[in-house]
Amino acid sequence: MMKKILLRFLGLLLILCLAWLWVLLDAHPAFAQINTINYSSTNLENRDFSNKDLVGVNFIAAEMRETNFQGADLTNAMFTKGNLLRANLEGANLKGALVDQVTMDFANLRNANFTEATMSRSRFFDADITGADFTDAIIDRYQVKLMCDRASGVNPVTGVSTRYSLGCR
Repeated sequence: MMKKILLRFLGLLLILCLAWLWVLLDAHPAFAQINTINYSSTNLENRDFSNKDLVGVNFIAAEMRETNFQGADLTNAMFTKGNLLRANLEGANLKGALVDQVTMDFANLRNANFTEATMSRSRFFDADITGADFTDAIIDRYQVKLMCDRASGVNPVTGVSTRYSLGCR
């Protein structure tokens, strides 16, 4: 009986050691970046960020009405509580971006890449989503329903149709 308990204990200890080693060797901080540009709580209305490398940049609570992000790389950028009313994000890469509580009404999102983005509690009223890719993005069901009514096109970079990426029926 004692031998059986000792073997179970050693097996559990081995599993815990392997798990600890795996975490230690493969740990990567999510969104943690040194020297990240921070535009939080900034007025960026009508600014031109077209074709810029803005990977991981923070735009938290920023005012970005009619701002131009056309062709910009916004991978893993953070747009929490922002205002992108009538902004131009045509062809922008927002893969893995956090777009939480953002107003994107009347925005140009043509051919934008939103794969794996978190877009909860955001609005897209009359936004042009032609060719946008929302594959594996987290979007409120109500917004998806509204976007499906006008979804069309295929993303030229990913080759995925907007309707398919939204799961439209």
